[in-house]
Amino acid sequence: MDRTEKREFVAELNQALQATTMVVVARNGGLTVAEASDLRRKMRASGSTYKVAKNRLAHLALEGTQFGGLMPLLKGPIALAWSTDPVSVAKTAVEFAKTNEKFQVVGGSLGIRALNADGIRALADLPSLNVLRAGLLGMISTPATRIASILQAPGGQLARVFAAFARRDEPAGEAAAA
Repeated sequence: MDRTEKREFVAELNQALQATTMVVVARNGGLTVAEASDLRRKMRASGSTYKVAKNRLAHLALEGTQFGGLMPLLKGPIALAWSTDPVSVAKTAVEFAKTNEKFQVVGGSLGIRALNADGIRALADLPSLNVLRAGLLGMISTPATRIASILQAPGGQLARVFAAFARRDEPAGEAAAA
């Protein structure tokens, strides 16, 4: 990379980090190209972004963002993963680390709060934002569903009574016809 490319990389990374809420720092020493491609694909599927960065360039990109507390973690071969959904990026990184010993989650940051590796694992155990939203929506809609079923019950009971009266007359009519 020449200086212009480095400046562009730092500017793009800084802009991406300013627009996100969660960053995970991981050591990726020894990952093969196939493993790194697999990790990138999994990150993309979860709505996250994964980049390998030189420590000096990552330091420059972190300056001026809310993730300044990550700078002490930038030692050795590192990669940054980020997303606006904090649970999805943590979950994807932790799951990949379980299957590949060359990839280690070092820590991260949720907004201005720095997290160690245990904090990232705890965050990965939470349900994703979409699952939480679905559960909340289910809890909100349940009372309305119950009210609707209670209001429909008397009408259904009347319909069954009328049907019973109608059937009561049918067998007599069928017997006379035979």
